[in-house]
Amino acid sequence: MRPDHAEKNTLKPWLHKQWVIPPTANAEFVCAMEDVLEVYTRLYDPKRPKVCLDECSKQLVAETRHPLPAEPGQVERYDYEYERCGTANLFMLFEPLAGYRHVKVTERRTAVDFAEVIRDLVDVHYPQAEKIILVMDNLNTHRPASLYQAFAPTEARRLLERLEIHYTPKHGSWLNMAEIELSALATQCLDRRIPDSATLTREIAAWEAERNTAHRTVDWRFTTADARIKLKRLYPSIQPG
Repeated sequence: MRPDHAEKNTLKPWLHKQWVIPPTANAEFVCAMEDVLEVYTRLYDPKRPKVCLDECSKQLVAETRHPLPAEPGQVERYDYEYERCGTANLFMLFEPLAGYRHVKVTERRTAVDFAEVIRDLVDVHYPQAEKIILVMDNLNTHRPASLYQAFAPTEARRLLERLEIHYTPKHGSWLNMAEIELSALATQCLDRRIPDSATLTREIAAWEAERNTAHRTVDWRFTTADARIKLKRLYPSIQPG
């Protein structure tokens, strides 16, 4: 599986590929990896939903000329010139066992934006949950402290007490199942020119509704036992005492 998704690599794939290569013999990596893998073995519990969070950016691009419509024997044609219209940030919330996902489009990816997504997660998407099991990567804004930058201390603490946070290891973003959904979003919805945030939000909402209606889940089968065999090089070698 390619750990990074298309939006993180703007170069053409046949010219350049970027891979996230885990470090060898790294106790910190395998500790975080096994922690996330343990979370993924837990059975579905609506009172303790498992939610994966990730984000990516989308370049907004407008046409400078109207495309030529498709004709018999000829696909729709777009001019090679285009107009850059800035970028938007996409926060993906994905509950793989329930087949539920939500994407929030924001102008930026600040700590405050992240904190607002967390408040939506707690109060809008899972208000009845006793505890939300949250898996996410180590991006600098994905921190409990971000909530204290956005909200009063009592509100920040209220939100954090509803969360059980598990971080994927550095160089281990492939362990975040939200990346799978971002890859699907990139290939099924974002693989064309989208000029503005309003259009982007509308297109993503349609994609999201279709996948939620179909209850598209992820059957995660990679376990800790698999990791200890297939990724043995990542584990420190313990010498006999």
